[in-house]
Amino acid sequence: MTGLDLELLSLLALVGLVAGLVDAIAGGGGLITVPALLVAGLDPVTAVATNKLQGTFGSASATYAFARAGKIGWREALPMAAVALVGSVGGALTVKLLPVALLAGVMPLVLIGVAVYFALSPKVRDADARRRITPLAFMASVAVGVGFYDGVFGPGAGSFYMLGFVTLLGFGVVRATAHTKLLNFASNLGALVFFAVAGAIVWPLGLVMGLCQFAGAQIGARMALRHGARLIRPLIVVVCCAMAVRLLVDPANPLRVTVLAMLGI
Repeated sequence: MTGLDLELLSLLALVGLVAGLVDAIAGGGGLITVPALLVAGLDPVTAVATNKLQGTFGSASATYAFARAGKIGWREALPMAAVALVGSVGGALTVKLLPVALLAGVMPLVLIGVAVYFALSPKVRDADARRRITPLAFMASVAVGVGFYDGVFGPGAGSFYMLGFVTLLGFGVVRATAHTKLLNFASNLGALVFFAVAGAIVWPLGLVMGLCQFAGAQIGARMALRHGARLIRPLIVVVCCAMAVRLLVDPANPLRVTVLAMLGI
């Protein structure tokens, strides 16, 4: 590698560390890493594929940290993770058949809705609440649906898992975050297999960033365990809003195009 290559790799490794920390607490690490990979010169498909590799390290690390703290109920969680994995593979396989542009237009509104919910709902707290659906129903709806979405598109998947765990299964914020990381890991892994078979991953870069993601996620998970809803809740609001803005600044975003056309701009 040249000196410039090493400098770029070092910067991307630092990006991976920061993204791992943020993602372990509130999700949205791809909001940091994907633009960095694009700026580094990767084409969009390669950037997304390489991001799945390094992101899998981060979600695995956070899952391990939360599991060590006893925050994951494996009997219920493992079937959910398996369904999320299958859903993500299905999403990745059908990505060329689905209206991804339409998803890009709708997602900012959905993410803003999630942010408002986490900002204002009294149900978002550390203590568990009453369940509204069974774990089986959760698997058949949220786990498979968000897993599929993660394979097709991805932004906000962790926030959607969180919303499901809090509102439907009544999990407290820390417990919901722990289970979200497990399902994130599963759906990342499913999409990763697809991209690996397709040969779209820059393995050296993804592995270096992945190791830094692993370290950052350990720090972030410990912060989440220590501070609970006081830290997780506001950070989810910030991340959801940031992802919404990130999607809207894309000149090709259908919602942006529609609004500008209505305004005559």
